[in-house]
Amino acid sequence: MNLQLIKIKDHVHLGPFQLECGEVLPEVTIAYEKVGNIETDQVILVCHALTGDTHAVGDEANPGWWDGLIGVGKYIDLQKYTVITMNVIGGCAGSTGPASIDPCTRKEYGSRFPMVTIRDMVRVQHEALRKLGIDRLKAVIGGSMGGMMVLEWAVMYPGYMEKCIPIATGATLSTMSMAYNEIGRQAILEDPEFRGGDYYPGKGPVKGLSIARMIGMVTYRTNPLFEQRFAQQNTQNTQALVESYLHYQGKKLVNRFDANTYLRFLDAMDHHDLGRGRGGLEEAVKNISAQVLTIGIKEDIYFPVRQQREFHQICQRAGIRSSYHEFSSDYGHDAFLVEYQLFGKQIQQFLDEEWNY
Repeated sequence: MNLQLIKIKDHVHLGPFQLECGEVLPEVTIAYEKVGNIETDQVILVCHALTGDTHAVGDEANPGWWDGLIGVGKYIDLQKYTVITMNVIGGCAGSTGPASIDPCTRKEYGSRFPMVTIRDMVRVQHEALRKLGIDRLKAVIGGSMGGMMVLEWAVMYPGYMEKCIPIATGATLSTMSMAYNEIGRQAILEDPEFRGGDYYPGKGPVKGLSIARMIGMVTYRTNPLFEQRFAQQNTQNTQALVESYLHYQGKKLVNRFDANTYLRFLDAMDHHDLGRGRGGLEEAVKNISAQVLTIGIKEDIYFPVRQQREFHQICQRAGIRSSYHEFSSDYGHDAFLVEYQLFGKQIQQFLDEEWNY
């Protein structure tokens, strides 16, 4: 019997939605992709990172950003599961965001698009899943900003998923990472083409967004990786190689991403606190009923590994069924998008096995 895989790229229309800030968006649309076994009810929700989108799972013609982890016969096996990835509220890849048309004015929202929070993103995802007829998840998984959403999922909707897998993330953003974010934010805001956020239909602050991405790439990788890639390859031309790499990364992002969305997401991460309004982190964690696998990267600069270790320890003290995996990689924070062999098997076992810790 041949396995029948489903592959859907579509949108969910939610109608009006009130954000945490109190403002109401009159029409909210969320883009999603759904891939996997058409006959299974084992659904895994993937939460994307800062500049991610719905296309986590691709093919040879159009690769996905998590192809090394998800696919037929891979660590998250599409023969067993259906995977759904949503572009979050405030995004620029098909979901309602600053570049969307405000139905009240018939113009792009631009600077008028309100602040969104990680909790807003999760509440919208929850409503979209219910609209799609999905009332239960096998797991929620994500890294970085996506990992923040995973933690919120576990606290906000504890009975909705069996397992959650936060990777290279934290209950809050570290102060040093807030500092990196502020430098990137100012690069965008100070670009004359930003125009207060009302630059549509123009390209907007291309230079500022490019610089912000360069700053991000430095925090996502490590010194040993830069030394190996640039200094050891060509000692006579190291500076040119570094500059070329950073400018390439900046240009690549501006060709697919919106500066206003970038700013909204930086703000969402900077202001996020899993313990906010819940009596602190330890009290918030007590709401979790899902099984938790936290994954940390020793060389991570952006989300220091101490944050993942601390979260696991808090879970253990609260009696949460929690396990922890930590690995080392010169890719640093970006290792969760690159070195799947260092953590994929742990995810596979966590998903496949009954809890036996």
